[in-house]
Amino acid sequence: QVQLVESGGGLVQAGGSLRLSCASSGRTFSSRALGWFRRAPGKEREFVAAISSGGTTYYADSVKGRFTISRDNARDTVYLQMNTLKPEDTAVYFCAARAYGSLSDSDRAYLYWGPGTQVTVSS
Repeated sequence: QVQLVESGGGLVQAGGSLRLSCASSGRTFSSRALGWFRRAPGKEREFVAAISSGGTTYYADSVKGRFTISRDNARDTVYLQMNTLKPEDTAVYFCAARAYGSLSDSDRAYLYWGPGTQVTVSS
């Protein structure tokens, strides 16, 4: 069983930055692909970024060039550095882990989910 807990959300002005962290329990963190998703008010959950077990990354077009996903296998933690934030980035952000090492942009490919952390960007 894998448990994920996000942290680092909060309120920030447009143009600002936040770094989200997601700590994982379990002994198989390094072999799993990890992803970040978000759900804005009134919208469905959407893909943000993913990283494979080997470190390959993939981003949604809406965040490419502004967000960076990274992982620290020694700390069993995945990060999402968010720069140049926009009001449309306001959402609950979730981290997720796959059973496999290959990344995916589909939420159905992820087996474990954190409870989420709120990010609010004011204009």
